Amino acid sequence: MSGGVDSCVAATLLLEQGFDVQGVTLQVWEHEDDTVAASKRWQERGCCKVGIAKYVAKRLGISHEVIDTRDTFRAGVIDDFVSGYVAGTTPNPCVRCNERVKLRSLYRLAEQRVTELCERRGRERVAAAMDELYAYSERRVRAAIATLPDGRYEASDVLEAPEGDLVVRAAVTISGETVAIDFAGTDPQHPGNLNCPLAVTRSAAYFVVRCLTDPDVPASGGAFAPVTVSAPEGSLVNARRPAAVVAGNVETSSRIADVLFRAFGQALPVPAQGQGTMNNLTFGNARFTYYETIAGGQGACPQADGPSAVHVAMSNTLNTPVEALELAYPLRVERYALRLGSGGKGRFWGGDGVIREITALEPCRVSIVSERRARGPGGTRGGESGSPGRNLVDGDEVPAKVTRALEAGQSVTIETPGGGGFGSAA
Repeated sequence: MSGGVDSCVAATLLLEQGFDVQGVTLQVWEHEDDTVAASKRWQERGCCKVGIAKYVAKRLGISHEVIDTRDTFRAGVIDDFVSGYVAGTTPNPCVRCNERVKLRSLYRLAEQRVTELCERRGRERVAAAMDELYAYSERRVRAAIATLPDGRYEASDVLEAPEGDLVVRAAVTISGETVAIDFAGTDPQHPGNLNCPLAVTRSAAYFVVRCLTDPDVPASGGAFAPVTVSAPEGSLVNARRPAAVVAGNVETSSRIADVLFRAFGQALPVPAQGQGTMNNLTFGNARFTYYETIAGGQGACPQADGPSAVHVAMSNTLNTPVEALELAYPLRVERYALRLGSGGKGRFWGGDGVIREITALEPCRVSIVSERRARGPGGTRGGESGSPGRNLVDGDEVPAKVTRALEAGQSVTIETPGGGGFGSAA
């Protein structure tokens, strides 16, 4: 998150100082309601929140420009120039600056370790080992794909955009040792932030193939070499600049995984759908920003019930401990419990979601980006769907995607979806 704040500040400062920075593509919206509906394409740049960009841009008198700073970061221009400003103007400056230091240290340590390895073993031997790791992963995945029945398998599902459902459609073609995935027929990119860059779409596709072929294979590009992914340019899953993509990384990626599992399910047994959302929840004001994703139910497997209260599919985040949250932020967790009975029934039941209620202890804004609120995760082979999720503010239900102001004492409750069931209960 610190990189996001730094990128925003650095971009505006560099522009003010007359630096020749490439790639002016970002926008800052003038209306609060745009924050969720168009919550910026920060994903590719690592920036954390439209509100931060708006604050800094207005402070510096820049109305609609922020810079893509990737090239300038690579050139080392920004580090010293922006650190002092970040420390003086961003929420929790010590945390931000410490994270910057840790990230730089991580890169330097990685460089040092690789250099030491080459000195011990020889550069040619290390390079040969890297090549063999790539080739070994490729051999294993190709062998696993070869056991699957050849054919073309199609599936589709929808995302719950504020303006209406958006269709994600995919065709999976298995041929010998290769898999080709084509997203032709997926809806065009939309004005909101559910769009995906092709890199995210590929990542979701690789995740599914790895799960269904050889999940224990060493992670490397070789594991993905037998898989090709194509999508129409300008579609929801291959968006063109300057489309907003932040929710594409967390929500659309989840739906891509659902669609591909459903397609592969015509060729081999796969689990029922899991919660299909990361339940993104953000609180913040000028003093602090807190963001978390929330677990839900996993779909039932062909031989077992789905686990409850877990992060599903493309999510790789862990539980935020209540004690750590309450110690660091003006927030209080009122309830954190299983959402009993939310998993879909079947021969094997889907896992249950969770209920998480958080009270704001000072005025702030809350933003929610979630999915599976209109319809629950689907069951498989006769299993029932899991329960849809719900979002509430002081007990009143609010949409799947919403931003609003909170007063001290107001509570936000997220009830996450349960997983689908597998097989008929009869």
